[in-house]
Amino acid sequence: MRLLVTGAAGMLGRAVVTAATRLGHEVVALSRAELDITDEDHVQRIVGAAEPRAIVNCAAWTDVDGAETAEATATAINGAGAGNVARAATEHGARVVHISTDYVFNGLNDVPWVESDAVAPIGAYGRSKLEGEREVAAAAPEHAIVRTAWLFGAGGRNFVDTMLALGEEREEVSVVTDQVGSPTWTAHLAEGLVELAERRGDVGIFHVAGAGACTWYELAVEVFDRAGMSCRVRPTTSEQFVRPARRPAYSVLASERDEAPVLPPWQDGVAGYVAETRVGSR
Repeated sequence: MRLLVTGAAGMLGRAVVTAATRLGHEVVALSRAELDITDEDHVQRIVGAAEPRAIVNCAAWTDVDGAETAEATATAINGAGAGNVARAATEHGARVVHISTDYVFNGLNDVPWVESDAVAPIGAYGRSKLEGEREVAAAAPEHAIVRTAWLFGAGGRNFVDTMLALGEEREEVSVVTDQVGSPTWTAHLAEGLVELAERRGDVGIFHVAGAGACTWYELAVEVFDRAGMSCRVRPTTSEQFVRPARRPAYSVLASERDEAPVLPPWQDGVAGYVAETRVGSR
């Protein structure tokens, strides 16, 4: 199958390209420099020329804090841009797999969020991503909208890399205990996204994230344990780390759909990525 990947130079895009290639697909990988999804005419031309069977849209504004002061720009990419990709996919007979986020929820829950739960984003980033969901659903009958959470992997800024770097420099770090989520390794998620790209007819929203849940504190402890680092993790709260954008307190995702790809436990993702990182640093 010919698969077009937008945002292919980003953390998730790279993983999708790798997974799709390994699974034997013909991949058209386009970075932001090669395809600006906010330019609808350009998107139509590129998709028309590529003639993909499916598109995995990894192009996105991902700066959560920056979106608070640049919401229009974030929405142009995450909202209107996603719509441009979806319309081009429909026009040229391709299925579209679009990436969304746990930030469409308000975090005020104590059980895992499922696809039918009411959305209520508490920040600009979440609002921009929710607009993208709506644009894609309206523009592409053959779509899969994939909500995921707490991504980490090669090729982009993420919490696991931050902890590994701090562990080399410090004897201890402080990490919050009052935010809970589903850490997701991009390599695991990428396989699920390619699977959904292959499955025409399975339409709608899917929650796909690392199985299980933890706090950022527990994630940091796991990272240091897997890396064999002696860095101590001190518990703290979000009040001690004021940031421009509020974070949902509870971002655990689960699926009520039998068709949703099931990812390995988040601990397996940490183990896999830390092992990959340690080998790469030698």
